[in-house]
Parts: sequence; structure tokens; C-alpha cells
Amino acid sequence: MKKLRFAIIGCGRISYKHVEALINNKEEAILVATCDVDKEKAESKASEYIKGMNTPVNVGIYVDYKEMLEKEDIDVVAIATESGYHPEITIHCMNKGKHAIVEKPMALSIEDADAMIKCARENNVKLCISHQNRFNEPIQKLREAVDSGRFGRLINGTARILWNRNMGYYTQAPWRGTWELDGGTLMNQCIHNIDLLQWMMGGEIDTVYAQCDTFLRDIEAEDFGAIIIRFKNGSIGIIEGTACVYPKNLEETLSIFGETGTVSIGGLAVNKIENWRFADGKDSEEEILKEQGEDPDSVYGFGHTALYKDVLDAINNDRQPLINGEAGKIGMSIILAAYKSRLTGMPVKFPLENFSTMDMVNVDKLHK
Repeated sequence: MKKLRFAIIGCGRISYKHVEALINNKEEAILVATCDVDKEKAESKASEYIKGMNTPVNVGIYVDYKEMLEKEDIDVVAIATESGYHPEITIHCMNKGKHAIVEKPMALSIEDADAMIKCARENNVKLCISHQNRFNEPIQKLREAVDSGRFGRLINGTARILWNRNMGYYTQAPWRGTWELDGGTLMNQCIHNIDLLQWMMGGEIDTVYAQCDTFLRDIEAEDFGAIIIRFKNGSIGIIEGTACVYPKNLEETLSIFGETGTVSIGGLAVNKIENWRFADGKDSEEEILKEQGEDPDSVYGFGHTALYKDVLDAINNDRQPLINGEAGKIGMSIILAAYKSRLTGMPVKFPLENFSTMDMVNVDKLHK
């Protein structure tokens, strides 16, 4: 089978995980180009890839992704730029016939997300949103338990993201925490666990209510947010997300509670089962806890390699990837609804239409 040819657009903080995923899928994929407005960053990622492959490989270096698309033979682009640029770049690439893997969040508005989904459909290309934690082994095991009905009636689920991001994190990259290019803690740090929560609880959302504020960080968007979700199946989701924990990250935990089951998953990247209790007695919590793997090297986890494998299989077998545009839009929509709820002080009914982080520009900031 011919190897699919990849390019990476945006070579910042998360891009090493895309390089790692390509190296780990080297039998089916090859990196042919990197692109960043900072040429040194593009060169650095190309060097990482060549070193990891341990064999001579030619990787083109670009500062203009449109030039790269014209000059290189590319099948798939991985887009890891600032969040606000995702829609424009992704749509341009898909209109050129390229499949796309897009870092979270896929967009910062409902309109842009819908445009990306429509573009993928019209060009018959695959669009995958990088919610890599869905591929964590404990998360997959939890999903199997949900699908097989082991929880009985689902009651509630909680996602807690209790992290620290100091001002150095924001000043290092001034686009962070802005309404135009990022959003706040919910959109940047919490979206992965929010995606997991909605995936487990039933997906279809009735109402979102939130309280958010900016307590400590000198940014436009929130550094703390609390969300309550009412799902159409009657269950309730509770989200607590913060960048203000002193003095370092405390936890990221997903917990699911049902009539006949309780599971909580924590670890550095939602990668370790902490509680596994079911009325059916099909397995032993003690044995399950003994099977735990090691923590990953960062909060990004191990999932990018499996996500790439899924995309490669989706392309080769002409199916949708596990996290296509429609799936990736849900978590983003929950957060946009939370922002609208902050703005109005009211619960927000789904479906949410025509709302953007830019609608928050004039939000009253009580901390200033």
C-alpha cells in the first residue's frame, strides 16, 4: 500500500506529538513538509522527524502553507496553528483535495465549524479533529462499558480540569487567552475532557448553563469556568475547569455514575482508572487497577499515534474517522454555549446557532 504523504502546518507547542505519531505510523505515512511562519520552528520539526526516522528523508521547509500546497505532493495536512486560524487554513487545504487533521478546537464559531464540515463533504475528503484522549485505553474500556449497558440508567458525569497556567504561559504566546484566536481555559485546556464527558453521557444536549470569570490571569477570556449540561436522555454533566490552581496542576478526572456502575479515570492525561465498580460482577476492580500503564510524558497523552492510525485507516477504507467534523463540533459547541450563558446569565438551549468567541469581546469584566 502506498504511504500517505503528510505535511504539518504550525510547528509550535503541540506539533511534536504529530511528529511522534508520524514516526510511529511510518509503515503507512511519511512526512514530506513542515510549515510555520517562524522558519526555525518548521526546521526544528523536520529535524525531529528525520532524527526519529533514523534514515535519510527529504522534508520541505515552508513559511507559507499555500506555497507548500502548490509545490509538494501532499495527501494529508495536520493543522496545529493558533485556534483562530484553523477554519481558514483547513478549508483552503480541503478545497485543494487534502484530508485534514485539525487540532482542537476545530473553530471558534458555529458558522466556521459548519463551513469546515460542509467543505469536507463537498470535496470528499476526511476531516478529523484531534481529540486524541478518546483513544486512551481506559477511555476505550469505559466506552465499551457504556455501550454494553453496564451502567444501567446514566445519572451524571463530571469532568474536572484543575490546572495551573501562570502568566508566563500567556505572555510566551500572546494569542492565548484572546477571544479572537483562542478563548479561555474552557476552550483551550478543558475541551478534551468536555469532549470525553459528552461522548460518554449520550452526546445529544438539551441545555447548557455556566458561570465563568477571569480571576487571576491578565487575559481577555476566562481562567475559571463551571458548566452544567442537561442531556436529552435526562442525565446531567458537570464541568469544573480552571487555570488558577496553586502552585501546579492538580488533576484531570472524568467520572461517570449510573444506576449500576461507577467509574472514574484520572492520571496525567485521563489515562488511569481510579475506580471501576459494576453491579454485574463481570470483572474485579482490584484486577482492573493492577493493569494500569504508565503516565505519558505530558498532558497530551499517548493518543495521537492511535488517532493517526484511525485516520490512515479511514482514508484507505473510505470511512469516517472516529472524531470527524460533526463529532469534533460538539465539545466546542458546549463551550460556546457556556460563553453565551455567561454573557446572558441564562441557560442556553440546543442547538446553538451563530455564536462565536468574538461575541464575547464586550463581556463585562468584573475583575478589571
